[in-house]
Amino acid sequence: MTTDFEAVERVLTERRSCRGYLSEPVERETIEQVLAAAQHTASWCNTQPWQVHIVSGEARDALSKAAVDHVIATFGQPAPSDFPFPAAYNGVYDERRKEVGWQLYEAVGVQRGDREASAMQMLRNFEFFGAPHVAIITTDADLGVYGAIDCGLYVNSFMLAAQARGLGTCAQAAIGQVAPAVRELLALPDDRRVVCGISFGHPDPEHPSAQFMSTRAPITEAATFVD
Repeated sequence: MTTDFEAVERVLTERRSCRGYLSEPVERETIEQVLAAAQHTASWCNTQPWQVHIVSGEARDALSKAAVDHVIATFGQPAPSDFPFPAAYNGVYDERRKEVGWQLYEAVGVQRGDREASAMQMLRNFEFFGAPHVAIITTDADLGVYGAIDCGLYVNSFMLAAQARGLGTCAQAAIGQVAPAVRELLALPDDRRVVCGISFGHPDPEHPSAQFMSTRAPITEAATFVD
């Protein structure tokens, strides 16, 4: 008999960032089950600052086009994200970032130095990697970084609940780069801040990107016991 811990551990260790999906949409009932589970996420003072737009069908296609057009039109300019992107990746953070980046590129056949192919792969972020759905996560502006942190917890809950229902997900901070396009298409009020997106759907097990799993640092590098 599987214990609760074993079930949670399995979902955590089997979840991956899915970058290849089947075209079949997810049933509304299943999406609502994922949302209902994620709604139990803990938050600062129980503020529950997240609001979620599930974008599908023609709206999903329109959002993808607006996002791609925005990226191409503003290429080389600072990202107009609602939250500042990292100032730099240094040391081990840079090593981990490059490692997973090259794992992905190698899996999908992008050769080192092929700038055109890498640019096309980058644009896949804004095509939601072919997922039939994308969840846009926003927070209240006045809650600042604490609202964003709570939304980060929500994102993880959403992805784990989706994993438990057999779905693939990919959390995408890249969606923050196209916040103006997202805000316009979804008619977001001025007091909402775009945190990220989550592409999701039925995973394609044959997609090249499904052939690798990113590594994790040992707990000795992440945890310190103070007695």
